[in-house]
Amino acid sequence: MTEQFQKHINAHLSFLKDFKLLIAVSGGLDSVVLTHLCHKLKFNIALAHCNFNLRGEESDADEAFVRQLAKDLEVEVFVKNFETETYAQEHQLSIQMAARKLRYEWFLNLVAQLRFDYLLTAHHADDNLETFLINLSRGTGLEGLTGIPQVNGCIVRPLLPFSRQDLEAYAEKHKLKWREDSSNAATKYLRNKLRHDVIPALKEINPQLLQNFIKTQAFLNDSNEIIEASVARIKKNVVKVEDGTVKFDIEKLQELSNPKAYLYRLLKDFNFTEWDDVKGLLSAQSGKQVLSQTHRLVKDRDYLLLTELGAEQHKEITITNADSPVETPFGILYFNEAKAIGGKADNVIFVDKEKLKFPLTIRKWQEGDFFYPFGMQGKKKLSKFFKDEKFSLLDKENALLLCSGNDIVWIINKRADDRFKVTAHTSQILKIELK
Repeated sequence: MTEQFQKHINAHLSFLKDFKLLIAVSGGLDSVVLTHLCHKLKFNIALAHCNFNLRGEESDADEAFVRQLAKDLEVEVFVKNFETETYAQEHQLSIQMAARKLRYEWFLNLVAQLRFDYLLTAHHADDNLETFLINLSRGTGLEGLTGIPQVNGCIVRPLLPFSRQDLEAYAEKHKLKWREDSSNAATKYLRNKLRHDVIPALKEINPQLLQNFIKTQAFLNDSNEIIEASVARIKKNVVKVEDGTVKFDIEKLQELSNPKAYLYRLLKDFNFTEWDDVKGLLSAQSGKQVLSQTHRLVKDRDYLLLTELGAEQHKEITITNADSPVETPFGILYFNEAKAIGGKADNVIFVDKEKLKFPLTIRKWQEGDFFYPFGMQGKKKLSKFFKDEKFSLLDKENALLLCSGNDIVWIINKRADDRFKVTAHTSQILKIELK
């Protein structure tokens, strides 16, 4: 296997030879074999081990084993102890998910702080098959069937082409010792059930299962690359970003041969699940929306608008005087006395200070609000103003008003009210500017 590993590195991961590498080591067969192979190839390595304190003396024995392994190989080792059960309860996670989150956060912190170039993990071909079956059982798109990536940012998995049987043969040949995690025998976890019950049965039916799976996954990855290239071309034509809002052109989406499929590829990273509802937005009335756990997709005339959820609702801000700046969701509002009106800009207005009644307020607009647009005769409902100005639904939702009592002084960054304008009789000019 040493020669095969060397060939694999030379063909696909030759960059590892020149960099500082951190290996995630549990003490189990997989990570021990990876460590020995990298050491044999004289890579610049250090080890990192997590003690999750879940198995009492067994966890401590794993830690001691990894420390001794590092000593025997004369490489540096980093060890971190976690209170995993407490963390899982506090964050409402399963033990497995909590352990995964803790270890990767710590590993990546080590990489960043100590300037390692890559983190190596010991995932192998059998792990890849298990992940494939887990995703298949839960329902997934093509990307869920393409397997564990060999390189993902700074994380590299050099053992993916090799089976657990390959690793066992290598360990036995070189008389390596490793630790067995007793929790891996418990079939209450889906991965373990697949590993101990399902996959052996499949291999009994077809002894070439793993080799055939590797070939199939290679074909799937090739197909996925073609699809990603096609989606990238479509994205340039269909998607644009304006003022932080992602907009999808409905007409151009409807011209595609399979809009639902393209919508899935364009939106799959935003946690949507109801894809029939997402497609239905294309022909829905304006205002119709679909929510995921993290995002909102809303129909607005000719576009689908994607925004992130979780932003707190804007609370009314009270401005007691014009002596100090005020922070708003759009920026900082400054009040300064001016000797004359100067220049035109959407973020600046000049008003007659004596016409203002403090405290002023900043609030969201409400149905029925009206104002007297600067430079026009008579009043106008904000809903009509928004329509005439072609405000999107999100523009309307985000609009903020500077008010004096019940009167609107300024639709911030858009239009001032004529009632507060500076005239020949004005003795105090107040410049209000948003920065």
